[in-house]
Amino acid sequence: MKIYTVGGAVRDQLLGLPVKDRDYVVVGATPEQMLALGYRPVGKDFPVFLHPSTHEEYALARTERKSGKGYKGFSVYAAPDVTLEDDLARRDLTINAMAEDEDGELIDPYGGQEDLARRLLRHVGPAFVEDPVRILRLARFAARFDFAVAPETLALCREMVALGEVDHLVAERVWAELAKGLMEDRPARMLQVLRDCGALARLLPELDALFGVPQPPQHHPEVDTGLHMLLVLDYAAAQGWPLDTRFAALCHDLGKGNTPEAEWPRHIAHEQHGVALVEALCERIRVPNDCRELALLVCREHGNIHRARELRPETVVELLGRCDALRKPERFARLLDACLADARGRTGLEDCAYPQAAYLLACRDAARAVDAGAIAAATVDKAQIPLAVQHARRDAVRQVPKPL
Repeated sequence: MKIYTVGGAVRDQLLGLPVKDRDYVVVGATPEQMLALGYRPVGKDFPVFLHPSTHEEYALARTERKSGKGYKGFSVYAAPDVTLEDDLARRDLTINAMAEDEDGELIDPYGGQEDLARRLLRHVGPAFVEDPVRILRLARFAARFDFAVAPETLALCREMVALGEVDHLVAERVWAELAKGLMEDRPARMLQVLRDCGALARLLPELDALFGVPQPPQHHPEVDTGLHMLLVLDYAAAQGWPLDTRFAALCHDLGKGNTPEAEWPRHIAHEQHGVALVEALCERIRVPNDCRELALLVCREHGNIHRARELRPETVVELLGRCDALRKPERFARLLDACLADARGRTGLEDCAYPQAAYLLACRDAARAVDAGAIAAATVDKAQIPLAVQHARRDAVRQVPKPL
């Protein structure tokens, strides 16, 4: 029985990155032997065991064969005669198909170390086409490392899309991989890879529709809404913002993809169109409520927030009410962050001033400082309490200096 460290831990160690989790493969053992050594079984689809002391996962070396559509259509064979090279062969990319033995010696039968040096994502073998999740993982690794995708690997992904493999991905898995990719350093690379192989149009057609749609003339120098979306997303990632803000940045302009070509480059009522598209996207891939709610707010209100300096105090109070800014002040701040990303997600405008954010935060704080309870107690006609509070908040907002 031999034990090897495999996969991401070996890759990250070679890249000089922190190793967060270690995966182990056990060669030449049976489940009975693992149990006799005190390992606890946890695997459902194939033999995986927890170490009796460290509780880390140890999987028996295995092979996989395609037995159906989608990413669950596999039959697994795990036995003592499965070699380490057999186990590594079933992995997706060469950079993930390396192992290290207990003496620290590298085992690299498929050229993963060379591909790391070349900054290249390349599939291990033709079995790559058997699992559509690998397209999403490939795109996510492109976002994490900013590596290029080997032409032959991209061709295999296109083949998988053409064969309809990605259509069998369950919604929860699509969201799980998308969410991980959005939290990488360069999430736009994930979307670019998905688009290059045709998977974006099948999995996230609302996003794919933005490419080729021109921006309004005042938003030059770049003229493509899809490119703008990528710049906005990468700006949000560069600030280290959380998932809901990044997802909202991703979805803020969906309505522009629904604008008839005859109206280009104008995008009349794109916020209204966008709300329905965001709702549909979130429903289809099971987006969590916090991400969904912020994305809807940004889609609906980012135009009004950009025009904040032009709004009357009573209109600002109405905006705060629609955004539930007084009860959820932190979410309102993230809404403004996404709008800032929209303003700065343009070539040459990465550092442009955006006083709207500070102004609306000050308005939020001024409105929150109004003592609604005292106003209610002092109002004789209780039916007039909401109006009295609204007027008090308007007057408080009026005292906030408007930025030039």
